Amino acid sequence: TEEEIALQLDVLNNEIFVVVACDLNPETPQLVPGSATFTHAAVSATSSTTTPTLADSNTIAVAQLNISSAGGEAVSFTRAAEESYSGNLDYVSLIATNNFFVSIKGGNNAAARSLTGRVWGYRAKADSSTYAALVQSEVLSA
Repeated sequence: TEEEIALQLDVLNNEIFVVVACDLNPETPQLVPGSATFTHAAVSATSSTTTPTLADSNTIAVAQLNISSAGGEAVSFTRAAEESYSGNLDYVSLIATNNFFVSIKGGNNAAARSLTGRVWGYRAKADSSTYAALVQSEVLSA
């Protein structure tokens, strides 16, 4: 499943979105004895027919939770990432088009999985040649 998030950038003034952090919290996969289950999530600058991976050039962040279970086992998940970011962060990605995409995929779960998360960033103005190069890069690599 993929959801489009509108940034409403001012394209006439070469506005871009500078991503400084991304936090994805996919719902844990269900424990199905004797079956491998998973929940994969991603944030990407372009739409994708499959769940994006870090090997894809426009992928900003990914999160994956997997269970490989023999019958009768139990598993737990703990998460150690921060829920907020502070300080002087370098950028993770630049988005020059008017939207970005969040996707989630689950496998072998008895019910659909959900995803929560946040993207931290700010708007900035690029010069004309930089803006044109960023837009072309996003569009051509989609």
